[in-house]
Amino acid sequence: MPFAAIHLKVPRKLTTRIEQLCRRSGEPAHAFMLRALEGHVEAAERYHAFIDEGIRADEAMQCRGLGYAASDVHAYLEAKIRGRAARRPKPLWWRR
Repeated sequence: MPFAAIHLKVPRKLTTRIEQLCRRSGEPAHAFMLRALEGHVEAAERYHAFIDEGIRADEAMQCRGLGYAASDVHAYLEAKIRGRAARRPKPLWWRR
């Protein structure tokens, strides 16, 4: 995998914390920081994919005029969280 060099200024307190963690684990600071950056980038990508999916779902709902009552969805999720059997909410026409 090709690498690109970047210059990153890190606050002294954070550098000290990273160095302490790396001494404890025996992991090089470079590897630690790469892993941390990669994890943060992956989380940001998942977040943006989640938001994009929500936007697409909202657009589809606006087009079709079909959706779910929030109270029905909340009750369904609450039952599932508690491990109880639950029927899926029925879609409703909110616009005709």
